[in-house]
Amino acid sequence: MTYVFKTYLKNDDINIQSKDGGVTLTGTVSEGYHKSLAGDTVANLPGVTNVDNKLAVKGEVPAEHTDAWLVTKVKTTLLFHRSVSGTGTEVLADNGTITLRGKAASLAQKDLTTEYAKDVEGVKDVKNEMTVLTAAMNPGEKTTGEKVDAMTESVDDASITALVKTTLLYHRSTSALNTTVETKEGVVTLVGKAKNTAEKDLATKLVSDVHGVKKVVNNMTVQ
Repeated sequence: MTYVFKTYLKNDDINIQSKDGGVTLTGTVSEGYHKSLAGDTVANLPGVTNVDNKLAVKGEVPAEHTDAWLVTKVKTTLLFHRSVSGTGTEVLADNGTITLRGKAASLAQKDLTTEYAKDVEGVKDVKNEMTVLTAAMNPGEKTTGEKVDAMTESVDDASITALVKTTLLYHRSTSALNTTVETKEGVVTLVGKAKNTAEKDLATKLVSDVHGVKKVVNNMTVQ
C-alpha cells in the first residue's frame, strides 16, 4: 500500500479494481482533495495506463473561495510540507483572512507556516498567533524534521509525485505552472515553463520540502 493511502486516506472507504492496466476507484472519501490525491497516486503506479475515478465525497463539499474551502486548502498544504506541522496547527478563516494557532518548534517554523499559508490560492492575509516552544528538548529527542526524515525512506515514488502535484497546484505562485512531475527513488524531476527565475526557484523550494523528496532536479525553462 502506498504512503498516501496509509497516511492521508487511511480512514476513507476506497475500493480499487484493476483490469489490463485500467483502474477503477469506487467508494467514499472524507475530503474533496482526497479524491484527486487517490487518483493521482494510483495513476503513477507502475503498469497503470488509465484511472476511472468514481470516488464520492462524504458530506458537503465547501464551495470554492469560501472560508471553509480556504481552511481545507491551507491545512492540506501544511500537511504535505515536512518543515511545518500540519497536524499541530489550527487553521481558521474569516473573509479570506487566515488565523493560525498552535505550537511551532521554532521561530523559523512559525515564519515558514505564515509564508506557506500566504501563498495558498485565495488567501488575502495571515495572522499567525502560534506560540514558539522555547523549552529545551529532552536529550536524544528528535526534531520534527528529523522524525519526518526517518520516515522518508518509506515514501513511494507514486505518492511523492501525487503530493508534489497537489502542492504546486495549491500554492498560488506555482498553480498556473504547466509542470510535468516525475519521481524515481525519491528524486523529483520537474519539466515545464516558468515566467522567471524566481518562479522556477520557488518551485524547487516548495517541492524540496514535500514528504519523501530526497532531491529536486528542476529542468524547467524560463520563458
